[in-house]
Amino acid sequence: MHIAYPFRFDARGAVTTTAEARHWIDLIEQLLLTRPGERVNRPDFGCGLLGQVWEPLTPELAAVVQHTVMASIQRWLGDHIEPQAVAVTSGDGRLEVFVAFAVRRTGTVHELRWAEERWAT
Repeated sequence: MHIAYPFRFDARGAVTTTAEARHWIDLIEQLLLTRPGERVNRPDFGCGLLGQVWEPLTPELAAVVQHTVMASIQRWLGDHIEPQAVAVTSGDGRLEVFVAFAVRRTGTVHELRWAEERWAT
């Protein structure tokens, strides 16, 4: 068992835990949503996905986000997981990120999809 993200307590007052499969998804989500500079002892951690919220939805933005997500996963989680695919699409007022990865220790493959709704223009 692993500590759940975000950190919280259950009804009994114990730290909430999660299964291994969910743990890796939680770590990637944490990496995607953390802005570089946000962590005091790891100022380079994160890929700043939320910083892209107000940028124009263009194919160029999707390409930059795709590269940034892949590089961040390889740098910060590459010892434990192997990213197999990162796809970023933009359009219809949304930015959507798809990540497929394999856990190195077990070889199990997992997928994560994150979408940020945008204000319609």
